[in-house]
Amino acid sequence: MNKTVNINLANTLFHIDDDAYNKLRRYLESIKRSFAGTKGSDEIIADIEARIAELFLEKMENERQVITHKEVDQVIDVMGQPEDYMVDEDIFEDEPRKSYAEPTARRAKKLYRDIDHKYIGGVCAGLEHYLGIDSLWVRLIFILLAVFTSGFGLIAYILLWILVPEAATTSQKLDMRGEPVNISNIERKVKEGFDDVADKVKNVDYEKVGNKVKSGSKTFFDTIGDIILFLFKIFGKFIGIILVLVGAANLIALFIAIVTLGAFDASNFPIIDLYNTIIEAGIIPVWATLLFGFFALGIPFFFVMYLGLKILVTNLKSIGNIAKFALLGLWLISVGALIALGVKQAAEFSHTGSVNDNTELALEIPSDTLVITMKDGDMDYDRGDIHFGRMTFGYDENDNRILMSDEVDIKIRKSDTDSISINIRKDADGSSTPSARDRARNIEYAYTVDGNEIVLDKYLTTDVSNKARNQEVTITLYVPESMTVYFDDSTSRYIGRGIDNDQGFYRSGMAGQHWLMSDDGELQCLDCPEDDDDEESDGNGKIIINEDGIDINIKDSQDSFEMKINEDGVKVKAKEKSNN
Repeated sequence: MNKTVNINLANTLFHIDDDAYNKLRRYLESIKRSFAGTKGSDEIIADIEARIAELFLEKMENERQVITHKEVDQVIDVMGQPEDYMVDEDIFEDEPRKSYAEPTARRAKKLYRDIDHKYIGGVCAGLEHYLGIDSLWVRLIFILLAVFTSGFGLIAYILLWILVPEAATTSQKLDMRGEPVNISNIERKVKEGFDDVADKVKNVDYEKVGNKVKSGSKTFFDTIGDIILFLFKIFGKFIGIILVLVGAANLIALFIAIVTLGAFDASNFPIIDLYNTIIEAGIIPVWATLLFGFFALGIPFFFVMYLGLKILVTNLKSIGNIAKFALLGLWLISVGALIALGVKQAAEFSHTGSVNDNTELALEIPSDTLVITMKDGDMDYDRGDIHFGRMTFGYDENDNRILMSDEVDIKIRKSDTDSISINIRKDADGSSTPSARDRARNIEYAYTVDGNEIVLDKYLTTDVSNKARNQEVTITLYVPESMTVYFDDSTSRYIGRGIDNDQGFYRSGMAGQHWLMSDDGELQCLDCPEDDDDEESDGNGKIIINEDGIDINIKDSQDSFEMKINEDGVKVKAKEKSNN
């Protein structure tokens, strides 16, 4: 069991065991002795301590981790020993100069703003170090982009100014140039600062560029290549900004949606209503489904935002493998739960069940004409605003909440007897045929017989507990031969498919006409307008619909007409000429 102590290194608190602390203390004391009397020694020591603290933070997986002898040795290997470097070389000019024992391999550069050579924000100077392109070219590119792209260059510069940190410490300045952050380089950079060497370096850089131009070592095509490479990197940064905006916006929207759903009464919220009506109860609670949906969508958007930040900020600290794998596991669980819900829900529509109710009708007023009309169901039900397919919520006359649908079809068939009969077939879906049939039995649908008129309900209804499972009703009327059937205009949208008639009318086109049941089961129209060959040849007074479109011609005796298109179909009425 080792004793641990707390230390404050560069204003950062660390937990370190006693042996590691003693070794680190001796190491720092030896560095202080090495730089005793050196110009800028205090700043050198402060930068060295800041770099050591940075290395410790990189190696720690959590803030409670204790630094051991191993981490101290690793940091010393990176920083180097004080005796490896010359401290005051100028004092011993007669002695042969010792070479620095710094590693030859350079570090990966990190993007910072170079505030020592800035004109405005140091963005271009920082890009010079990061891309290896002279800042003069970088500034020229930003100016051209600002002029020829409606201000894009200015926006890009401002974004980089906001997002890219400045190189304030010696360690950050070395990172900006890709130089190892060790004792030797920290000492050298501090001395350069005290000796005001920054201006010399700047002049040397321009002289170097001039020499390159004169020697022809950097050709025009090399410059074009550098510019293209720079543009690709700028495009990458632009993609990073887009990723950050997309990820952040969607995360905020998802969070607001979850909070909003929690703030309202769930039983009255439209989305909850829709969920409870479609999803089978008992599979997954609505709050769990919403939470799984948030994780399934939100975690990918979080990584999209994180990727954008990684593109924009090179030295962005990783969230750690533990967090990554935890989020991945949570995402897999959420997606798996939603898939299981989807499979289970799909099974609820895998079987269709039907029940039939066949009744023979006796008309109170015997007549050769059977009139079919629809009851004005809007007077009996208060319909809601939430629709899913042709089904919606409603309230009956007792204010009980119900599901209602206008999925009602009317069909006409020839009767094998001399009487009229009606068959009401109710259909619904379920996870099995018996459950589907039970749900179909729970469909409520009514009709009345008034004289020679059959009045059909416009809506089928069912209890909310039966869920929305494609409930529908098909009314088949069996009429004897030689009986006339009249479809009221109110039935136009309810007439079903497959009714044979001599006019070839389809569904709503049969409304408003009298039809005679023939011996072969085909309806024959009794009052449909007959074609006039002369009018057809003249092309007057006709509406011709063919592959060329619609051609409307008015007779010479007429000069205007009016057309109405509504739920009952299309009506065209010609107006006679005025004699005035």
